[in-house]
Amino acid sequence: MTEPAGTQRPPIPRVRLGTMGWNYAAWVGPLYPSGTPSREMLKLYARAFDTVEVDSTWYAVPAANTVRGWLDRTPDHFVFSLKMPREITHDRRLHGSDSVLADFIDRARELGPRLGPVLIQLGPDFSTDERPALERFLTLLPADVRFAVEFRQPGWICEETHELLTAHRVALAISDGRFIPRDWSLALVRRPTTDFHYLRWLGDTRELTDHSHLQIDRTADLQEWASAIRAVPGEAFSIYGYYNNHYSGHSPATAHAMLKLLGQNPVAPDQVGDQISLF
Repeated sequence: MTEPAGTQRPPIPRVRLGTMGWNYAAWVGPLYPSGTPSREMLKLYARAFDTVEVDSTWYAVPAANTVRGWLDRTPDHFVFSLKMPREITHDRRLHGSDSVLADFIDRARELGPRLGPVLIQLGPDFSTDERPALERFLTLLPADVRFAVEFRQPGWICEETHELLTAHRVALAISDGRFIPRDWSLALVRRPTTDFHYLRWLGDTRELTDHSHLQIDRTADLQEWASAIRAVPGEAFSIYGYYNNHYSGHSPATAHAMLKLLGQNPVAPDQVGDQISLF
């Protein structure tokens, strides 16, 4: 269907897309030049994408020199989204975690303006019976940091949860995986709880162990997601999105495909190692 002359399409919200992590040996060749050592991967990754979801913070609060190293190896516009430590979300189940939370937030703030949202990833067994723990925990979150909560039980996807997150200006992390039906997730894109979305493409299988190339055709799924993202109104609205290798086999290629669907020009893999800097 041809749009009438003079019709202007609504602007796409500010979108940052990347992957979950950057340190994968299987990406040497497909994304990183042959022979790339682990210590150089983040610098090269940042030539292809402008954001990353850091998985290592789920295991422990990062050391100060680690955070400074991230900053030193990436350009000024690059943004890090951090996963909240599992000690808070899984071990303590949001109880008695005030001091650990404070330590983690202090370290996260060292990223300054390059800190993206913090993902509060709750475990698959974290049920709605534990809503009081979540309600109390949300009151502890500082206003100067963005947060998103990921639920892995469908029972959380309800009006009560929407109202709770909206009241605290916390995003509902929306995922495409085996936990929440995709049609639910696509519908949730139209119902933000704050001024940004946090999207995660996880996949529905863990059987993809070779992460060097695409193995599942996600074209139709990505087109659905691109349409949903385009429907989000407002230039001031931001979207952060991250791909897991298990989604289609090789997350950099999947992220590139989505960027193209959204009308952006991602850096081709063969350009990543051929120049000192693109910025």
